[in-house]
Amino acid sequence: MFCLVQSGSAADLRLGIIGTDTSHAIEFTKLLNDAAAPGHVAGARVVAAYRGGSPDIAASRDRIVGFSTELGKAWHIPFVKEISDLCPLVDGILLESVDGRAHLRQFREAARCGKPVFIDKPLASTLADALEIGKIAAAARIPWFSSSSLRFGAVQAMSAPAVTGAFVWGPGPFEEHHQLDLSWYGIHTVEMLFTIMGPGVKDVTRTYSPSVDVVTGVWTDGRVGTLRVLRPDSSYGAVVYYANGHSVVENEIAVSYSPLLEKIVQFMRTDIPPVPNGETLEIFRFMDAAQKSRERGGVPVLVNR
Repeated sequence: MFCLVQSGSAADLRLGIIGTDTSHAIEFTKLLNDAAAPGHVAGARVVAAYRGGSPDIAASRDRIVGFSTELGKAWHIPFVKEISDLCPLVDGILLESVDGRAHLRQFREAARCGKPVFIDKPLASTLADALEIGKIAAAARIPWFSSSSLRFGAVQAMSAPAVTGAFVWGPGPFEEHHQLDLSWYGIHTVEMLFTIMGPGVKDVTRTYSPSVDVVTGVWTDGRVGTLRVLRPDSSYGAVVYYANGHSVVENEIAVSYSPLLEKIVQFMRTDIPPVPNGETLEIFRFMDAAQKSRERGGVPVLVNR
């Protein structure tokens, strides 16, 4: 028996977390469950969690105890032993595990609940896993979406039909267990580029060095978008070019979880993903082509359809 959190409105959606090895589990719970928190998002609250964890990834192994303890002590979130135990307790699921390799297996189990699922970045660590998640969701008719928090806010405001090109940048550290190396952290910058440019990439070229990657996509309509990811760290920024000859520069794009959570709550109520699933899967095709370009010495690679 679980003692669920009783704070919040009776009309609030009940959300369950899969994977408490990320700071997102803490931040999302705080913004949803604490009405006094700056940036509070109303309409849903976290009521239960499944720990998960990946012992071979330091970012998971070294943080899961601390994050799990904080969820229990500060927010009184009960933990379940199996993902299936969440099913009767929640209206929707936040798949938060920091390890993208775990997402396919965990989503397969979560899909049995028949509830909408938000999958935190990265959707997966390989294109094959991302496509399989899409197939499972379609077969089970499970609404889902995946997104970086960078997609919503300042970057979204820069998108317009008149965009002719863009240059975006951000941090791009790697994690050795993720086959698509850009999926670990470069995914934020890739999402920024797609938010501004939209889908429709034809081919991808990548220039790699130990400290920086430059990835250029050519869209089917001839537009060109470029991203630059730096190691070990970087701020986020963007330059967007428009058909009227004007350009807009954002040198310091702030990270905020509240706009993303607002989209998540809306999605959980409507089952309509704010980011089309097809675009999310194209992002993984883009990163897969970028990986092949790196492996082939920087030649252009067609995006797999």
